Amino acid sequence: MSANLLSYEYLALLAAACWALGSLLSAQAATHLGAFCFTRWRMLCAGIMLWCIAAYTGGWQSLSLSSSSLLIVSGVIGIFIGDTALFASMNRLGPRRAGVLFATHALFSVVLAYFFLGERQWGWTLTGSSLLMSGVMIAIFFGKRKTEQHAWEANQSQLKSGVALGLLAALCQAVATLMLKPLMETDIDAIAASAVRMTTAFVLHQVIFMLGFQVARAYLPMTKQVFLLVLTNAALSMVLGMTLILYALRYGDAGLVAILSSVSPVIILPLLWLVYKRAPALGAWLGALLTIAGTILILQVS
Repeated sequence: MSANLLSYEYLALLAAACWALGSLLSAQAATHLGAFCFTRWRMLCAGIMLWCIAAYTGGWQSLSLSSSSLLIVSGVIGIFIGDTALFASMNRLGPRRAGVLFATHALFSVVLAYFFLGERQWGWTLTGSSLLMSGVMIAIFFGKRKTEQHAWEANQSQLKSGVALGLLAALCQAVATLMLKPLMETDIDAIAASAVRMTTAFVLHQVIFMLGFQVARAYLPMTKQVFLLVLTNAALSMVLGMTLILYALRYGDAGLVAILSSVSPVIILPLLWLVYKRAPALGAWLGALLTIAGTILILQVS
């Protein structure tokens, strides 16, 4: 994929769209298998697909011992620890509040990129980024009606640990992104890089399962329909979405890529409307408008 075909801004937005559609398709499978089992299966599917593509294109030859080591560490931090912390946060706070906390990964990315990569945002780009992030936060935080509040959100006993885990997930995502930026500016193949990261996370999830942790076991047996949902989610979210992000990091600033790719909660709103035939709440509309305005500003000045 060439930068001349799509600029990094659109690559990041396409990745966000893949994640939004993937998350919509994952609901039934995740409920059937349980979050950890679902994640383990989709990592396995994604890893196999990525390695097959890398073998076909010869992209695996771009990997070296040093780059593979960095990718492994990034996979441990961003996918394994980050995803595990996010699921644990959801179990304590519910998906809405955990989503708000995880959305801060874009802010962490901007701050870390400023200190470690020297990236700076000024003028209309900074204004657009601020509008976009505010819109995402509002869409998640005020995007549900009172009658739709998740049962988990009534539980305040694990509030502090839930917040800490949500912020840990966001920080891990930001750190992993920052680690990948210099590496992706080399000639490394993005698909092979995704394959290494995905395989690392799968192996660790498999270890948890083999050690007998109850949380890693399936709630219900795998079925053909559930497997097809897992396979589709893996192809969209982890094969296409994660690879698009790596291409975006090759051509654009890490902070801006993180901000643009954080719009998934807003993109999913019209998809949920189509599926459930129920218009989003007023807060979701307001957040969506701010997000769109911020995205347009960023695209105009980039």
